[in-house]
Amino acid sequence: MAKYRKLGRTSSQRKALLKNQVTALINNGRIITTEARAKEVRKIAEGLIALAVKEKDNYETVTVSAKVPVKDKDGKRVKEVVDGKKVTKYDTVEKQIKKDLPSRLHARRQMLKVLNTVTVVPAEAAGKKRGTKKLDLVAKLFDEYAPKYADRKGGYTRIVKIGPRKGDAAMEVVLELV
Repeated sequence: MAKYRKLGRTSSQRKALLKNQVTALINNGRIITTEARAKEVRKIAEGLIALAVKEKDNYETVTVSAKVPVKDKDGKRVKEVVDGKKVTKYDTVEKQIKKDLPSRLHARRQMLKVLNTVTVVPAEAAGKKRGTKKLDLVAKLFDEYAPKYADRKGGYTRIVKIGPRKGDAAMEVVLELV
């Protein structure tokens, strides 16, 4: 018996397809795909969520101080004259950050191997690079999904059949997070 479905693709195409679909599932919460693909994506996604649940509290909070430039009402940096030169004015700010312990850092890197980066473009800046943000899906797994599924012992996804596809009659399903 095979360990995985080949999905009629070469290994590089199959890995890319599965990475894209797992990323879409984690980002959106549900995807529509074929039954065979959904069963493969389910294996990967449930493993990621289980890893996030296992490592969700494995960090320590650290206070750090950072130099932040002072900005005016327009959002531009405030300059001051020092020895005849214009220099940016800075303030020191205390910040609380989460520092991953080694096992959580390893889990984060394992997740990054499977997930693609997602760039969000605001509607008013469509087609422009300015204003775009990269979503941190690993943080979403740790901060949103891990507490939600902490008391569950597996079974984080659900497959619902919606009928055959019109073109090739492949069974289409909705794969969603429970």
